[in-house]
Amino acid sequence: MSAILLETIEQIAYLTMNRPTLHNAFDAALIAELTQAIDCLSRDDSVRAIVLSGAGTSFSAGADLNWMRAQQNASSSENVQDARNLSQLMRTLAFCSKPTIAKVNGQAFGGGVGLIACCDIAISVDSAKFGLTESKLGLAPAVISPYVISAIGQRQALRYFQTAEVFTADNALGIGLLHEICVADALDESIQRQLKFLKAAGPNAVKACKQLVQRTANRSIEAQMLMDEENAQLIAKLRVSPEGQEGLSAFLEKRKAVFAG
Repeated sequence: MSAILLETIEQIAYLTMNRPTLHNAFDAALIAELTQAIDCLSRDDSVRAIVLSGAGTSFSAGADLNWMRAQQNASSSENVQDARNLSQLMRTLAFCSKPTIAKVNGQAFGGGVGLIACCDIAISVDSAKFGLTESKLGLAPAVISPYVISAIGQRQALRYFQTAEVFTADNALGIGLLHEICVADALDESIQRQLKFLKAAGPNAVKACKQLVQRTANRSIEAQMLMDEENAQLIAKLRVSPEGQEGLSAFLEKRKAVFAG
């Protein structure tokens, strides 16, 4: 695996997106490797918790430029399959049997915000910036929407999905995307404090608590799979639409998009 790093220390799996020069942006390889790693860790009885982070100064900047170029030129069916793969990653993380912690070491946009929302606990440096910027591209955050809406609520999602504005860690804390923010030098300490709490609890009880919350919220993996398919069809439709094509072209050409009324 070249797109991720995985290290297990004292029953804690530290999973790191390892594309620092590209701000840990998603491409097909990163999506596939993360999905496989999380699935394996979920089944590993020796692992008590998973910490997800990004190498370098960013958590994840969302979609990789080359991946976006490929999506722009891909057919509708190819776009659907790409969206299904990303849906599988988010679903695998959200329904992982182990406690998951997002260690947000820097900026997170698009799918990076989705990963944070899929984790059970999210702790960030106070200098991080966040954004759900898809609407600027003539698109929508369809694949990540169930998890982000669950984290921040419908009211906040209506704002940030539509405006695509960048917001601060303080804002992210206030709307529920994050549980805690801290200065960069204290991030490791904050993560270790949460891990200490988790390791002091019974592993079966922790698993039961996670399932309890999901069941009470009427969330099941079967229902999520049906929703994911609908959202994959939606994002594929938007990508091949004239508006989506203009938005992606403008972004790749570093110009302002011109959308018809």
